[in-house]
Amino acid sequence: MGVKGLYSLLEGKQIYEGIHFRDSKLVVDGINLAHILYNKADLDQNHGGEYLAFQAEVQAFFKALAICQIKAKVVIDGGSGPSDIKLDQGMDLQRTRVKNIPDALKGEKMGFYALFTTTVFEETLNSMKVPLVRCFGEADGQLAALARDLYCPVLSGDTDLYIYNFRGGVLPLDQFQWDSVKPNGARSYISCKRYTMSRFCNLYKIDHQLLPVFAALAGNDYVNLRDVKWASYVPAGSPTMKFRTASLVGLLSWLGARTDRTTEDTLTAALALIPNISQQARTEMRTEVQNAMLEYRLPSSSLRRSFSEGTVPPLPPEIWSRVPEWVRVSLARGDLGANILDYDILVHRRKFLRIQVEGSDRQSSNLTSRPIRQVMYGLLLGQRGGEVEEWDRVGLELIGVKVQPLVQGAAQTLSLVSPPQADRAVRLQVCLETLGVEEETLKGVRAHLRLPVAVTRYWWRRASPEPTLLKALLMVMVQGEGDTKHLSQPLDGVVAHSFNQWQACLKDASQLNLLLLLFP
Repeated sequence: MGVKGLYSLLEGKQIYEGIHFRDSKLVVDGINLAHILYNKADLDQNHGGEYLAFQAEVQAFFKALAICQIKAKVVIDGGSGPSDIKLDQGMDLQRTRVKNIPDALKGEKMGFYALFTTTVFEETLNSMKVPLVRCFGEADGQLAALARDLYCPVLSGDTDLYIYNFRGGVLPLDQFQWDSVKPNGARSYISCKRYTMSRFCNLYKIDHQLLPVFAALAGNDYVNLRDVKWASYVPAGSPTMKFRTASLVGLLSWLGARTDRTTEDTLTAALALIPNISQQARTEMRTEVQNAMLEYRLPSSSLRRSFSEGTVPPLPPEIWSRVPEWVRVSLARGDLGANILDYDILVHRRKFLRIQVEGSDRQSSNLTSRPIRQVMYGLLLGQRGGEVEEWDRVGLELIGVKVQPLVQGAAQTLSLVSPPQADRAVRLQVCLETLGVEEETLKGVRAHLRLPVAVTRYWWRRASPEPTLLKALLMVMVQGEGDTKHLSQPLDGVVAHSFNQWQACLKDASQLNLLLLLFP
């Protein structure tokens, strides 16, 4: 998510180094790249997505890297980390999406991403044989650690990476001119900018060890910048700035003038500036800031081996005992990948559901597929695994609802063993029971269409859509995407909600299918 205001602070500063990037390894922030490519291509955000056009954009990007002999290693994160330090930021982001629904319904682009954006991104990379690993939890630290081990930069738009201490630096995505490759035979290159910690520290005359203190105080939701008048520390003669920029400059100036022996001494001095709070509140603030600082500690890399040997990243030690035994066994065998295991579900018993563009007067389209998710929760957590709190919209509010994992029918047998190791007939029965489909129904259906057809039967029964919508959906399955020139028009509420329900069902059924290792 980045350090609040840092990117704006650095705009126009002589901190980025212009380089011709070629013939190098490159660690890529996968989720960040996927979203930026989708945005830059100006694709539909409000009508379910334009996946073929997005796939073409992803292919073009990695072909450009190949032309310049840039060897990418793509890392995708797997949810929030064990500390939950960024939970409040994540909640605020979800609330903002919900509040933006009315404008999106009018045709404005408000930052909604189609449900299968990440899926299409991953599948495209797999088909191109681009090395890709999904890690458990937040990826920032692992991105930086891998770049350190490979002696190369990270490609990302996340300013959190500006705080980690590794030599290769960060190539900001919005400055990476991949679509304007400079042809020069074997020496073709991409023009871009590079950020390094050393240039940042030199510019603001600050010790690099204080950057985690800066980031924690600047970006931590618990310690509000307004509690301290950091702007009063802005050097005399500085130009007029917006409040947040002035606060960041003042904070950096204050930190640069410190001569403390340790970062803990600096933190003590910073918290002493916060007025009118009790000792207990000050102690709680200190704990929160310390936890935020720990997020910027460069970890040992667990991904280098995953890339070199094709293995699944190991579960972090702090959560090893908090997941079911079959998960640990299956990971050790290599039966499961991190894309199947939702970190938030396993560790926090929590699921943030994707917000789609639909009328706020209608129930969330995610309710239609809740029974599918309940079966998934049952397989991952077991009958006694505890409820999962699903966060979804109700009207234009973000609400958490406790959902009980479901273990019944064939799933009762399956829950006793590792699902990937169970008999295929049992796994298939779990899927068919969940979707309410008989195996006979799928006979004669092409392999790649069996899951969508089964999901469509489930959707037809649960959502009761108009028959014309079913016909349109089946035509798209057979013929592929059609003309998208009309996508700037306002949404039809009934149509949008019905197709959102179908996409939600397909998304959740696809996750269940990945766990059961059934359909292609």
